[in-house]
Amino acid sequence: MLRALIVFTALAAVPALAEDPPRPPLKGAHLSRAQMPNPYAHIPAQCHVETAGGTQNACQYCHTDGLAGRRFGNNVPQRGASNVLGDLTADYAFAAINWPFTPNGSINPWENTLHPERLDAALAATGQDAAAWDMAAWVRQDNWTAARARRPGDPRQWDGARLDDPFRLFPALNPADLPAGDDGFVRSATPAGAFFDDGRGWITGWRSVNFTPYGIFTPLTGSVSGIYVRLPERFMRDAGGRFDLATYAANLDLLSQAVQDRLTDASPRTYAGGAADDPVLPGIYPIGTEFAHPLHYVDVAADGSKGAPSRYPGARAERVKEIRYMYKIRRFDPEYGGPQMKEESAPAYANSREGWIDNGAGWMLAGWIEDAGGDLRPQTPSELVQCVGCHSGHMPQPETGGWPDFQSGVGVTVDSTWALPRRLPGADGWREMDSMGYRAPPEDDGIGTAGRSDPVNRKLGVGEFRHFLESVVGVSLYGDMPASVERWLAATIRADAGYSADWPRLPLDDAAAYQAAQAARATLLRELTARGGYLDARGNLQGALLYPPESQALEAARRYRKVVATQRHDFGKDVFPATPASFRYFRTDDGFAHQDGRAYRVGEVITDREIDGDRVSLTWGVGITPTGIDDSPDYEPLLDWLEGVDND
Repeated sequence: MLRALIVFTALAAVPALAEDPPRPPLKGAHLSRAQMPNPYAHIPAQCHVETAGGTQNACQYCHTDGLAGRRFGNNVPQRGASNVLGDLTADYAFAAINWPFTPNGSINPWENTLHPERLDAALAATGQDAAAWDMAAWVRQDNWTAARARRPGDPRQWDGARLDDPFRLFPALNPADLPAGDDGFVRSATPAGAFFDDGRGWITGWRSVNFTPYGIFTPLTGSVSGIYVRLPERFMRDAGGRFDLATYAANLDLLSQAVQDRLTDASPRTYAGGAADDPVLPGIYPIGTEFAHPLHYVDVAADGSKGAPSRYPGARAERVKEIRYMYKIRRFDPEYGGPQMKEESAPAYANSREGWIDNGAGWMLAGWIEDAGGDLRPQTPSELVQCVGCHSGHMPQPETGGWPDFQSGVGVTVDSTWALPRRLPGADGWREMDSMGYRAPPEDDGIGTAGRSDPVNRKLGVGEFRHFLESVVGVSLYGDMPASVERWLAATIRADAGYSADWPRLPLDDAAAYQAAQAARATLLRELTARGGYLDARGNLQGALLYPPESQALEAARRYRKVVATQRHDFGKDVFPATPASFRYFRTDDGFAHQDGRAYRVGEVITDREIDGDRVSLTWGVGITPTGIDDSPDYEPLLDWLEGVDND
């Protein structure tokens, strides 16, 4: 029993700490990834794009030695510091599972992304017509509430505690209680499932996190996140054992400082109140931390204003693509582990009935995704492997009986997380995620505006989005250049406006001309940022570089719904009108061939790359094709704001 309960049970006026009720254990199974529909789901589709001679360096936003080099919440060095992992910015060094008995990781498995025509054929086989779908109505339907109603157990507990229930670990956050208050706390109108009443409502323990998205994860991608955090009950109590919102807020602020690398010598060594026995550790969350992550469709009319079609701001639609959940179940120490512990063919430890997977680095991950009709269902172990690819680290795991569990991860997470380390400062950071202060456009099919400027990347000393534009020529994760961005750049970057040249088109019939055009685009983007052209007249980020027009957002939703209708999530969630040029072959003097030795033709879709074929080599079966990136920065995700956050 916790210390606060022992000390204060004699005080009848003070509610006791709720003990963990008896619950069945979370029992999974070791599952071979080689037997899954996509054995390489942890290597996302974007890792297979060409870099256009190094100008499309979205690789740096995952593959870096920065945080791992100083063991700040991370021990996944991926830019050359580890001879186990190599430099994933320099080579397509995808490993092989059970090679040669399983196809190697250098064969692109993301069929929906690479061959959208095959997805169309699968949809046609179901008898559905995507053109007949009313996507505006679809994204404005709430599919979260019905799923939340299926969660068993006490909402104050992280575990629904019903064996084999597919919603056992569904986050207890109730969408009926959203949006969060202006202080970020999620309050309920009723006491059921809440901890205490602060005078404004019943505190559920959840608090919304407003953070700076990466340039590769803006609403232009077709998805936008909400993030909510909850700490265990003891963090909500003061030193006298009483529930106290000020104590809880102080503990959340201290946690934010810890994962943002803002602790100083004067910072408290422990958390406050009932959590006084919990040490404050740089880059580390306390055991019992929860994150709820709704991944929304994009609704460009959703800006949090009165009368908007969604209760959420930030272009977050009522409909969610997924609900994701993380629970910190055991200690993670980045000093006590590293990539040398990784076993490439290790099985995943997961539960297919309850929809969770162990990430091998202290967290349970769970997820729910749309079924063919749009209702939420638990994700399969294969689908959850995608989550571990971006949320993991390396730790020894003797408690699992000696099996090496599947681990993965990237070099930019802090204790397996992405969002809280990029929380906006002050009160702005404890609000609903608003996608950089998004405001909907007044005109039909217009582009919204941002309410915030460019934060400074603390490691690089330059604007975060400025650096993104100067190193990612496609202005997107996939290098595909969204159509609305292409139009805006063509209208903005012109010789008669003082630029060195007009914005060039991309020729797709000549490799040398294609490479030259991409190099010219990279130069012009640097001219744009040097002139401050990526900021609007108020000094905020240009909306065209962050947000899509309605027609583009709805077509992206329509393409994704094809994945939903066919239940082909294992083969790619990002679908384009046609195979992007970034997945096609435009190499010149640094070319490569198919694994069977056939030469690639100009413009051919790249289905596979060369691997190490030496049977006595330690890297037998591993990819060896250079990316074309000669030098990548040791990117870190931590940010500073020079002045006020909101420029509205």
